[in-house]
Amino acid sequence: MTKIQKILVANRGEIAIRVFRAATELGIRTVAIYSREDMGSLHRYKADEAYRIGEGKKPIEAYLDIEDIIATAKKAECDAIHPGYGFLSENIELAKRCREEGIIFIGPQEDHLYKFGDKVRARTTAIEAGLPVIPGTDGPISSIDEAYAFAEKAGYPLMVKASL
Repeated sequence: MTKIQKILVANRGEIAIRVFRAATELGIRTVAIYSREDMGSLHRYKADEAYRIGEGKKPIEAYLDIEDIIATAKKAECDAIHPGYGFLSENIELAKRCREEGIIFIGPQEDHLYKFGDKVRARTTAIEAGLPVIPGTDGPISSIDEAYAFAEKAGYPLMVKASL
């Protein structure tokens, strides 16, 4: 197994600080990224190095700019990227780009991100594996009438989950 020497955390705030702390305890150098609006954020100062990303972009767009993050990791000579939580943590494209660039992605494998990154696909995968699941539709519904029909069959209480 390759020892990680330097890690970029593709997130901000307390999430990034916690990863920096763990990496420091393991003797791994750390790199923060920050948007213009986060220039004064604490996470920037808790890392060994910090780089601004997302020139001309809104804060959230900056942290979702996979190509800018990859370029920054390469510029900083990082051998790993940790996505943190939220933002890119379940994004298969970041994992793919890391693999393509020879950067370690600290997170789920691409096939797991594919299977579990979508709620409907995750449910199907669980059913195919023989795992118990709560009653639900076989896929997304497209009308309130479908929701009422399912509720009549399954009973109440009923939970509705958004899915892309």
